[in-house]
Amino acid sequence: MQTLSIALATTPAAIERSFEVVRELRTHLTLEDYVGQVARQQAREGYQLALLSDGGQLRAAAGFRRMETLAWGRILYVDDLVTRAADRGAGYGSALFDWLVGTAHEAGCAQLHLDSGVQRFGAHRFYLHKGLDITSHHFAIALTRR
Repeated sequence: MQTLSIALATTPAAIERSFEVVRELRTHLTLEDYVGQVARQQAREGYQLALLSDGGQLRAAAGFRRMETLAWGRILYVDDLVTRAADRGAGYGSALFDWLVGTAHEAGCAQLHLDSGVQRFGAHRFYLHKGLDITSHHFAIALTRR
């Protein structure tokens, strides 16, 4: 790791720059859909997109938001956390995760939460190593439009 920097993507150009990294996790998205959806989530839901670069090259990204729930109080929820496949194991994900924890502390959050697909065993090992606990099951149902 050379010169790590973490910055929030606040412009369409910065969001577009992150697409190739985020697409490794969210493979169903096109560039156009991605840029539009991130912008909508930022405007409507407080979504933020943090980009970790090393030596000017984007290595990892994290989408997150602050929220308050009856169950957990004020939390930082991580929607997306991805390191480029070529850079996994180099410490970029760990550095970005630690930055998210610091951001949660600064925002007065009591906890950090995220969901992870049941098939993502490498991610689960990473989260457990970082001190996260498996505290619930996430259930979902696809709703069809009538």
